[in-house]
Amino acid sequence: MKPMARFIPLLVLAALGGCATHNPQDPLEPYNRAMFTINDKVDKAVLKPVATGYKAVTPTPIRHGVTNFFGNFGDVWSMTNDFLQGNVHDGLSTFMRVGVNTVFGLFGTLDIATEMGIYKHPNDFGLTLARWGVGSGPYVVLPFYGPSTVRDAAGTGVFLAYGPTAQISPPSASYGALALNLVNTRANLLSASNLFDQIALDPYVFTRSAYEQRRKSQVEEVRDRPIIDLGEPNPLAKYSYDDANGGLMSFASPTPTAAASAANSGAKTDAKPDAPSH
Repeated sequence: MKPMARFIPLLVLAALGGCATHNPQDPLEPYNRAMFTINDKVDKAVLKPVATGYKAVTPTPIRHGVTNFFGNFGDVWSMTNDFLQGNVHDGLSTFMRVGVNTVFGLFGTLDIATEMGIYKHPNDFGLTLARWGVGSGPYVVLPFYGPSTVRDAAGTGVFLAYGPTAQISPPSASYGALALNLVNTRANLLSASNLFDQIALDPYVFTRSAYEQRRKSQVEEVRDRPIIDLGEPNPLAKYSYDDANGGLMSFASPTPTAAASAANSGAKTDAKPDAPSH
């Protein structure tokens, strides 16, 4: 059985489980369902057809260039939030990534940094608020932007007001950049959305559960970092010289048995919940 075929039944069961219980983090469910339906209708009537046409007439290299260009803008925002969170290590890494792609990647249209091993570290202002103790608040569905929480909606507002695309002048060019990014992103997700339509018994519950689980994992990661994260002071600190094998041995690469044991242990551990705000 293919990996995706094994994964689909689990997604269906998750959706069924979500339908059977009330989510205390979703007190605004009547409004959220209404907005979810509106977003879905707008997507099917306008955004998806436009994205389909855009994908049909735009060569793949051009679409990749647009994706990389806006990804470079996103890296600037990620870098800003890395530093706001005290994550100096990832902030400097992303600073180098932006510099390399801007200078050598034709203003970000080519992702040279990834080829050099300088990888993305996505971040946003919602995670910055979470890093400093702000609770998630209730789940909320935003117009056009979809699933969010009160805290993350505030982060989205800050991004729209102060993010890199907001600095483009004149304002009409900024709005055009946002529209192009939206259409290009939607075009990149056409295949995923078609699969979503086939497997989600209750698309609203499925989307909410997927968002909450992903966001919880991201919040736990940023909250587990030290106040000022400088990264590992010695890149070889996780290695030891193994005389028997005649070289370096990594303690970061456990045997398959140890990895499976660690995964099972982690799955049984209750993670600290993302505390709601009051």
